[in-house]
Amino acid sequence: MAANETYLAVFLGSKTSARMKAWMALPEAERRGKEREGIAAWKAWIAEHQAAISTMGGPLGRTKRVSGHGIEDVSNELAAFMIVQAESQEAAARLFEKHPHFTIFPGESIEIMPVLPIPDS
Repeated sequence: MAANETYLAVFLGSKTSARMKAWMALPEAERRGKEREGIAAWKAWIAEHQAAISTMGGPLGRTKRVSGHGIEDVSNELAAFMIVQAESQEAAARLFEKHPHFTIFPGESIEIMPVLPIPDS
């Protein structure tokens, strides 16, 4: 059996996507009901996959970009993050199949990438 590796899961969703527009167009009571359903499903997902989660992460707020030009407010599709342990990238990705982020909430996808060791130079 291979040793578990570390993977970053990045939850993506556009504030201007058709899914988000449809979500925001729902009557408030219906949207709140779907939010409760989604939160319950997310908690159930966490309980089912607790052994693989090494850092819970969480939702991401507004973004500031720092570059050689200074600091600026920007918008992107990053919605949340989590760090998991799995035997392979494929196994890590399978953890997120049918996740509430996109089966209930209007999120679009979850990208899974290995966290690589810092090279010895």
